Amino acid sequence: MGEVFAGRYELVDPIGRGGAGAVWRAWDRRRRRYVAAKVLQQSDAHTLLRFVREQALRIDHPHVLAPMSWAADDDKVLFTMEMVGGGSLAHLIGDYGPLPPHFVCVLLDQLLSGLTAVHAEGVVHRDIKPANLLLEATGTGRPHLRLSDFGIAMRKGEPRLTDTNFVMGTPGYFAPEQLLGEEPDFPADLFAVGLVALYLLTGRKPDAEALVERFLAQGVPSAPAEVPEPLWDVVANLLHPDPYTRFRTATGARKALAAAVELLGEPAADEERIEVFDQLGPLPPGFGPDGPQRRPGAQAEPRPQPPAPPRPNYPPTRLYTPPQTPARHLSGPPPPAPPPAPVTAPRGRPSPPAKVAVPVLLLALLCLAVGVWALAVS
Repeated sequence: MGEVFAGRYELVDPIGRGGAGAVWRAWDRRRRRYVAAKVLQQSDAHTLLRFVREQALRIDHPHVLAPMSWAADDDKVLFTMEMVGGGSLAHLIGDYGPLPPHFVCVLLDQLLSGLTAVHAEGVVHRDIKPANLLLEATGTGRPHLRLSDFGIAMRKGEPRLTDTNFVMGTPGYFAPEQLLGEEPDFPADLFAVGLVALYLLTGRKPDAEALVERFLAQGVPSAPAEVPEPLWDVVANLLHPDPYTRFRTATGARKALAAAVELLGEPAADEERIEVFDQLGPLPPGFGPDGPQRRPGAQAEPRPQPPAPPRPNYPPTRLYTPPQTPARHLSGPPPPAPPPAPVTAPRGRPSPPAKVAVPVLLLALLCLAVGVWALAVS
């Protein structure tokens, strides 16, 4: 079986590698489910502080992939996320090349929706790029995007972990104001969204510096051949070099995108259907859908037992003394009187019933009268 981290997470197989560490498929023994686990070396203070920032994020949104839990073991730290098996947008472009405009609009809307939730928490992502935009394995159904990797994200107003002249992020996805050393802000994330949109529509990684030069030289440049004009109006606004001319919020960009989709009309019948399939592959030997499989003669993994319910704290037992007087009823008729107790005869010869005593007495009187008459006759 795989290495067990902190007594809880069993590392199964590597599924990716980020800038700060490897990403593993891991079995969570406590929750009894597979999770994605990023393992980092505690090599320096900056890396550890970024890890603390990332694992502290708790943004609950269907299009955000935030960390769930973390653990430390010796010189390593680990934090976990939900498993997302459809690969990234970089994988999708590698498989299909340029994507249909309507499909791109769905992805951009989901990205802006997740980014709205992130910005609402005061967090600037600072590393939006195709490799950090993951997809659920939905097949030929509607795609489901998740914004991930908050390793260099920071809340507005927090101190930087690097020198002010050092720019954090991925080269090629910097906003112009980032290159000038300005404080990270939400419009910088929106500039990166514009670059992602251009990449999805053309299938080529955009040259941010060349785009900025074209904007400065001729204003808003004409739309590339692969981008419909209504959609280009939104993308060009996202890519504007001036952050104060650019969309200031993800919500505003999302509204403009919805209006552009209305102008695009219905998708063409010959548009290629995009399939987002599972990129993780089968589990290695020794692991099944329900976790590690038992080897012959091995003991089964103990299942966690639910905690015993707390015992009630009853008061001390007291002897019950019935009341000496009947309780008074505050309302309603009084309760019916109990039936009289049966009268028991005294011990000895039982007394005859009342109905039998009268005939016996008459018979005795008749016998007495007959006796008197017989004496008189004689």
